[in-house]
Amino acid sequence: MDGSRNTAILLLSCPDRKGLVAGVANFIFQNNGNIIHADQHTDMERLIFFQRVEWELRGFRIPREEIADAFRPLAESFDITWDLRFSDDVCRTAIFVSKAEHCIYDLLLRQRIGELKTTIPLIVSNHADLRPIGDIFGIPFQCYDVNGSTQAVAEHQILERLEKDSIDCMVLARYMRILSREFVSKYPNKIINIHHSFLPAFAGSRPYHRAYDRGVKIIGATAHYVTAELDEGPIIQQDVVRVSHRDSVEDLIVKGRDLEKVVLARAVKLHLSNRILVYGNKTVVFD
Repeated sequence: MDGSRNTAILLLSCPDRKGLVAGVANFIFQNNGNIIHADQHTDMERLIFFQRVEWELRGFRIPREEIADAFRPLAESFDITWDLRFSDDVCRTAIFVSKAEHCIYDLLLRQRIGELKTTIPLIVSNHADLRPIGDIFGIPFQCYDVNGSTQAVAEHQILERLEKDSIDCMVLARYMRILSREFVSKYPNKIINIHHSFLPAFAGSRPYHRAYDRGVKIIGATAHYVTAELDEGPIIQQDVVRVSHRDSVEDLIVKGRDLEKVVLARAVKLHLSNRILVYGNKTVVFD
């Protein structure tokens, strides 16, 4: 994005009440801001209001470093939980892998051609098999022994490396190890996983085989934020592809891999574009 077109992005949630939209819009208008995107949603069961609003910084009267302080009184008056971000902020992403290579190749290629606005300074793995990928893309590849009694030590080492590299978020690109509760708590809603099935059906290590045995007509993939509860985190993206009785297990795996790549890339792009609000164990996705 041209520097003159940089924007501020406000993500907010609060109890639903009159005047919210007008209050936020007026804050921007009174300070000579030009809104270029605004979207909102109200959870009618919980009566919670959600909004994403984006405006140009060019001509805005409040310097970007002072916008948060200026908005705070309005936020307090409406009991708003909010997050202010800027379009020229670049997230630093670490990719975690095991042995499957399709997702990491897809992410790295999308990042290289500019589809994913992020820098990727680190690849983490519990196997050395995919080290050549790091060499190809010029990204440091760190392998850790994350097994049984070594997991706590390895995770401590990984966290130290993440801090050293100023990592903002992580993508588990078919990383086949369960992260501990302590690890996950360090990066709430900043770890994205791709699950090779349409959650919650056919969860487990061999979902395509179980789906094949059941004679399913669709298979799916699910991208979600990681929480301490395995595969129970807020869902970001899901999709399905049709299959038939003519498809073998191998056919299902091939189709599933293609789907995993696309669903994971969509989820990562939404996260990097500041289009996701998490509440409870759900997400509002402003796409």
